[in-house]
Amino acid sequence: MAKIVDRLLLFVYSITILILSIFAILLLSRSIRMPVDFRFDLPTLSAVIAGLAVLILISLRMLFVSLRRSRGNLHSVDQRTDLGDIQISVETIENLCLKAASRVRGVKEPRTRIRMTEPGLDVRIRTVVDGEYPIPALTEEVQRGVKEFVQEITGIPVASVSVYIAGVVQPQAFKSRVE
Repeated sequence: MAKIVDRLLLFVYSITILILSIFAILLLSRSIRMPVDFRFDLPTLSAVIAGLAVLILISLRMLFVSLRRSRGNLHSVDQRTDLGDIQISVETIENLCLKAASRVRGVKEPRTRIRMTEPGLDVRIRTVVDGEYPIPALTEEVQRGVKEFVQEITGIPVASVSVYIAGVVQPQAFKSRVE
């Protein structure tokens, strides 16, 4: 509810500033006649009009933000079945992706992001690998494993799985202690 009020206030504020800025520019350019005569020298007039133009641009941007639908805040994926509605949180889907990616040998420290697109889920995985496995085969196995696991568990189609290899972990060399 607070977000709706904030957007409404931003909309009203943007419209007000936009109208006042346009009115001031028309007044200063003498397109509108007023009983009071304002006289500015040319540099001051140019600076004031430039400032008002910047206010117009900012208010247009804020107006756009207040009217734009918020699609980035996806909290759950909704499905309708014959028995009713099902909502699966994005966090749950991310955890399933992490579980599937962690099952692949050579994958370390996976992190994931989920976006809902028209054809299905867009999964992005960022991970570190140990350098003992070929990266193309490893990433293909992660993609296939995540896609199959998430589709099987949730029933939600997965459109794509992108894998970003952030680095290679150096194998720890253990020194044996001999006494």
